[in-house]
Amino acid sequence: MREQRQEPAEDAAISIRMLDIPASRVQDPRAQVYIVDHLKPGTTINRRVEVQNTSGETQKIEFYSGAASVENNAFTVPEGRTDNELSGWIRLKTAGIELDPGERRPVDVEIAVPKKASKGERYGAIWAQVTSAKERTGNVTQIHRVGIRVYLDIGPGGEPPTDFRIDGLAAEPGSGEFPVVTANVTNTGQRALDMTGTLSLTKAAVKAGPFKVTNGVTILPGQSGQVRIEVNQALPAGTWDVHAKLASGIVERTATGKISLPVAAPMTVATSAGPSWLVYAVGGIALLVLVTFAGWYVVRRQRTRLT
Repeated sequence: MREQRQEPAEDAAISIRMLDIPASRVQDPRAQVYIVDHLKPGTTINRRVEVQNTSGETQKIEFYSGAASVENNAFTVPEGRTDNELSGWIRLKTAGIELDPGERRPVDVEIAVPKKASKGERYGAIWAQVTSAKERTGNVTQIHRVGIRVYLDIGPGGEPPTDFRIDGLAAEPGSGEFPVVTANVTNTGQRALDMTGTLSLTKAAVKAGPFKVTNGVTILPGQSGQVRIEVNQALPAGTWDVHAKLASGIVERTATGKISLPVAAPMTVATSAGPSWLVYAVGGIALLVLVTFAGWYVVRRQRTRLT
């Protein structure tokens, strides 16, 4: 079972970002942080990423590609240097470099799709990794790695469509003092979704928000996932009009509804008739590994951190 949490960005010794964005995707927010593309079998593309030493010490950095998958509505990478079909197509033209504090340098990436590659979307990651010396107090080796996601669809013709629908909105108590509005999203397209978006509330002349999506959700074609938005502001009690604007890349959809604040805690009923608080609206470790990978973190047995 994985535990999700956020880690301070300053914990990482290095950072990585995209340098090259295809002209056809310059308006796509996903293409600005990930490699997202559709290629025909036999095609080769070249991209560049930039790695920076964000620490106060000189760092020796290794580069490699690795496997990834989408599981339980999360972009997931295995521990260690696990490969898959896509990672075997990726070649980083620099195996390793040494950077002084604050120094940054581009790294060339080549992706060569075999002529006999089958149709479908693949997932992978490009990694930059730093391995620290053992700490004096505990015989602990720290591995910091930062990565860029790769979403590569293979097939003849044009790119498959990206689309989704918002099946409903609901309000529920959050983990803290503020309520959470959830949106059930179904992927009706043929590419994986990475959900972002905002929520606005209106009550008479009072407006609140926009509040941003607070969980990272990746949804495969034909599957559904729940997007959560924390209303992190104290608001007057009463009925509020809700307007949700959700997006994946350049595809955007909206939904509206109503919620009542404050959101009551679920009732405890012996017959378990169901929660009454939902409001629906149609519309000592030998090895310590720290991993950063575009936006959200996943903590594993070895404290793997995923952005």
